[in-house]
Amino acid sequence: MNGPEISLSFASDLHLFIPAGRRGGCTTVPTDGSSTLGHVVESLGVPLTEVGRLLVDGREVRVSHIPGTGEHVEVLGVTRPQQVPGAPLRFLLDVHLGTLARRLRLLGVDAAYESEDIGDAALAALSARERRVLLSRDRGLLRRREIWAGAYVYSHRPDDQLRDVLERFTPALAPWTRCTACNGTLKDAEKDAVVEKLEHGTRRTYDAFAQCTECGRVYWRGAHHARLEAIVEKAVREFGGATA
Repeated sequence: MNGPEISLSFASDLHLFIPAGRRGGCTTVPTDGSSTLGHVVESLGVPLTEVGRLLVDGREVRVSHIPGTGEHVEVLGVTRPQQVPGAPLRFLLDVHLGTLARRLRLLGVDAAYESEDIGDAALAALSARERRVLLSRDRGLLRRREIWAGAYVYSHRPDDQLRDVLERFTPALAPWTRCTACNGTLKDAEKDAVVEKLEHGTRRTYDAFAQCTECGRVYWRGAHHARLEAIVEKAVREFGGATA
């Protein structure tokens, strides 16, 4: 590139996205004179979904700003809680985040999830079509222009992933109201209405049931309920909501 040369500094929470040699203080970058500042930032590895504000010599600019010679750019991370335009707040998770999707659904958060790899283009299009925040650990996917909104999931651990999403977006919690299998809504069900779907031991032991209005799956407070309840209680204690 033979265009203007600019300097950039990145907030510490963005350092994981950029090469180690550019993390300490300011880094100098040549530009081509026509690319936007957003393009320059992404070319260094930072998805724009993780950028909060861009300050050029202390003045806030848009990602569409064309850098000029000698400008100093401060790249700041997103402010938490992050406000997402439009309502209601809904999510779309890629194929690698199945456990996170089930935990969000457990808390009553609308979380669509593709159990098969449908490809980046299809995921981005679905995000735009249904106005869902795309959650992923794939930086390339989050750089696609088609997505409506997105966020990088920073941890490999489901506990930390859940906390990160709840802290960042503060979605309303309504535990035990969504199907963890398909994201449909649950309704109370009479035992007689679902008895044909139950194994003999379940019929004998349990009397309170809920059923998904979409896929028909039946739920009851079985052997795993205590573990799930611990997840719900911790989330509600930290981020609000009401247990059912």
